[in-house]
Amino acid sequence: MKKHLVAPSVLAADFTRLAAEIDMVNQSEADWFHLDVMDGRFVPNITFGMFIIEAIAKMAQKPLDVHLMIVEPEKYIEPIRNAGAHVITVHLEACPHLHRTIQQIKETGALAGVALNPHTPVQLLEDVIEDIDLVCLMSVNPGFGGQKFIYQTLPKIRKLHQMIAAANAKTLIEIDGGVGLQNAETLLQAGADVLVAGSSVFGAKEPLTTISALKAFNAVFV
Repeated sequence: MKKHLVAPSVLAADFTRLAAEIDMVNQSEADWFHLDVMDGRFVPNITFGMFIIEAIAKMAQKPLDVHLMIVEPEKYIEPIRNAGAHVITVHLEACPHLHRTIQQIKETGALAGVALNPHTPVQLLEDVIEDIDLVCLMSVNPGFGGQKFIYQTLPKIRKLHQMIAAANAKTLIEIDGGVGLQNAETLLQAGADVLVAGSSVFGAKEPLTTISALKAFNAVFV
């Protein structure tokens, strides 16, 4: 049975005690750190850039999964990689030359991810699915944490899972937004491989226990 990954979203962490929050994830059963870079243009929020990624990379003992919610991401791929990113995800909606941008990410040695907003159909990835290491399906409107999960994401996961299988690709399906103990098993059974969990982890009374519970769920796909 293929085991899924859990990637706590640092955007939901308490930044007044960031070192302690990073250490908590280091000690947990989580697999990746998920970092959301927002520019206030592609999404209506501004978060952090290379300096914070570099700081987290110095403390992190797990790979950094960096999600670029920005316009013109191709300008920042190499600096983001140099800051410590292991996975770099760009938005299809922000990339007029998506295939070129995917190759640009791969040339840095990072895994290449492509994110889709809730309204974007997965079929638009059909011609590049074999080149992508990860597809991040946004299950909330990107920009802010703590939103409610959009349930139309479930049929999108199933369609994407079928598309990946038909192409005999090894692409991972990542779900970002409104993920928690209440829907993790359903997401995994639909075909998800990576669960991004922000508020449900960092807002929990026992974050380590929550991460362990998220890891304990089983998917039906092999």
